[in-house]
Amino acid sequence: MTPWEALRSALMGLGDHKLRSCLTALGIIIGTAATIAMLAIGAGARAQVAAQVQSLGSNLLVIVSGNVNQSGVKLGAGATPTLTDEDAAAISPEIPSVQVTSSLITGKIQVVADAANWATNVATVDPGYFEVRDWDVEGGRVFEADEAKNGAQVALLGQTVAKQLFPDLDPIGREVRIKNVPFRIIGLLARKGQSTAGQDQDDTLVIPLNAGRRVLGRNQAKSRSVAAILVKVRDGESMAQVSEEVERLLRQRHRLPPLQENDFTIRDLSAITSAKEAGARTLSILLASIALVSLLTGGIGILNIMLVSVTERTREIGIRLAVGARRRDILLQFLFEAAGLSVLGGIAGVTLGLVAAFGFAYVADWSMIVDYWAVVSAVLFSMLIGILFGWYPAQRASRLAPIEAIRTT
Repeated sequence: MTPWEALRSALMGLGDHKLRSCLTALGIIIGTAATIAMLAIGAGARAQVAAQVQSLGSNLLVIVSGNVNQSGVKLGAGATPTLTDEDAAAISPEIPSVQVTSSLITGKIQVVADAANWATNVATVDPGYFEVRDWDVEGGRVFEADEAKNGAQVALLGQTVAKQLFPDLDPIGREVRIKNVPFRIIGLLARKGQSTAGQDQDDTLVIPLNAGRRVLGRNQAKSRSVAAILVKVRDGESMAQVSEEVERLLRQRHRLPPLQENDFTIRDLSAITSAKEAGARTLSILLASIALVSLLTGGIGILNIMLVSVTERTREIGIRLAVGARRRDILLQFLFEAAGLSVLGGIAGVTLGLVAAFGFAYVADWSMIVDYWAVVSAVLFSMLIGILFGWYPAQRASRLAPIEAIRTT
C-alpha cells in the first residue's frame, strides 16, 4: 500500500464515523482557536503600546524641574522651578548626540472662541517642540523662531480642541482668547490619540513660550524658569549615555556639590516603552500558554479515541494482515487518521480563532495583528500533537497478531 492509499483509507475511516471524528477534533479546534485569538490580541496590544509611546516622540528624554530638599523635606519632582531656558539652550551645543530640545510649561486653562469655550491643556513651548514630539500639522503651519522670540500671540490647536471650539469651521486664521488675551490660530495639529497614561493628547493648545508666560504667569524670582525640558536624541545614539551627559552638564550649570542630589529628574521614555512592551509580551505569552493546554487536552482526546478505534477494528486489522497488508501500512493508516483529525481541527480552529479575534477587535475597538507565521505554526503544532498522541495506538494496531485479531469478536 502506498502512502496515498493509506491516506485515502484513513480519510474513509474518519468519514465512516463523522460525529465521533468531529467530537474528537473539538479539543484541537478550541485549543487552536484560543491560541490564534490570544496571539493576535496580544500582538495588537504590543503594537498599541508602541504606537502610544511613539506618539510622545522617539528617542525622547524628559527633564523635570524640582526634586529639591528644604530643611530635610523632599518636595518632589516639579515642586520647585530649577530648570531654565538657558539650561535647554545649552544642551544641544554641548552634547552633539542631542538633535533638538524644547522648554515646556503647561497649564489647564479655559479657552474661549466666540460663544464657545473649552478647558484644555495649554503647552507653552519653543519652536523645537514639534520636532521633539514628531508632531506634524494637518493644516496651517508651526510658529517660527522670530515669532517665539518676540512673543507673538499665535497658537496651534489639537484636534479635540478644534472640534469643541470650531465644530463646523476651519480654525486656521480665527481667534481664541486665553485669559482675555487674543491668540491667532496658525495651525491645526495632526491627530495623536491617547498617551500611555490614557490622556487625550489632542486636547491641547500650543503657544510660544514667551507669549505663554504672559498668560500662565511666571515666577518673578526666575522669569526664565520652565517646568520641563524635552530632549530628542539622534538616531543610533545611546539614550543612557546621553542621559548621563545631560546630567553632568546640568549639575555643572546648577553648581551642585558632588554629594548633593540632583535638583532635576531625567526620564527616559524608551525605558518606559521597553517595560510596557515586555509586560504586554509576557501577558500574550501567558494567554497563549493557557490556550496551548487546550491543544494538549485535544491530543489526549485523540489518543483515547484512537485506542477505542483500534479495539473496535481489531478483526478488520487481523484480516488485512492475513491477506498481505504490511504492518507499516497499518501504522501509516492509523497515523494518518490521527494526523487528519488534528490538521482538520487545526484549520477549523484557525478559522474560528480569526473570527473571534476580529469580533473582539471590532466590539472592543482594540487593535489586532495577525501573524501569519503564527497561523502556520498553529496548524503544524496541531498536526504534531495528532502524530505524537496517535503514535501509540498506531503502533499497537500494527503489532497485533493476525490469528488472534481474526478470532476477536
